[in-house]
Amino acid sequence: MIAIIKYNAGNVKSVENAISRLGFDCVVTDDKEKIFSADKVIFPGVGEASSAMSYLKKYQLNDVIISLKQPVLGICLGQQLMCNHSEEGDTTCLGIFNANVKKFPPIDLVPHMGWNSLSELKGNLFNGISVKDNVYFVHSYYAEVVEETIAVCNYMLPFSAAMQKNNFYGTQFHPEKSASVGEKILKYFLDL
Repeated sequence: MIAIIKYNAGNVKSVENAISRLGFDCVVTDDKEKIFSADKVIFPGVGEASSAMSYLKKYQLNDVIISLKQPVLGICLGQQLMCNHSEEGDTTCLGIFNANVKKFPPIDLVPHMGWNSLSELKGNLFNGISVKDNVYFVHSYYAEVVEETIAVCNYMLPFSAAMQKNNFYGTQFHPEKSASVGEKILKYFLDL
């Protein structure tokens, strides 16, 4: 069973639909026992960092997430909340990835929305994926490039398009909205 963490952040339904299309059972939950007992955990989200962290802390889901031993995938806001700190709301995050989340410079090109390519691909999450392939982004904040970065995207500046540390994975892009490329990435994660 795949647990999708419920924490009042948007975009959960599209992740649920993508997992179902791949033939996996999933449940959207904030129940700690269901999350701990899941085979894989997905931490998706579209929303605002400080309110999302407040919800996680209120229900002690922050402690649950950092103690998980099974594969965990943070998507978009989920990846950002796995970093140390976000400039959005001056938010202390989970500290899984040793990176800070910053706001893109305030110009007419924010948010970064649409298709973009990846570079510097590392690790098995990108088996069968090429730097010529595009994935879908929608965000105004980004995680800086650090040791845990496993894919880079360049939009005004280079940022962490994907990250990994031990059993924790993160993607700034939305694999559930990235057509066949995103489907391959999700399938690889679900098959870990």
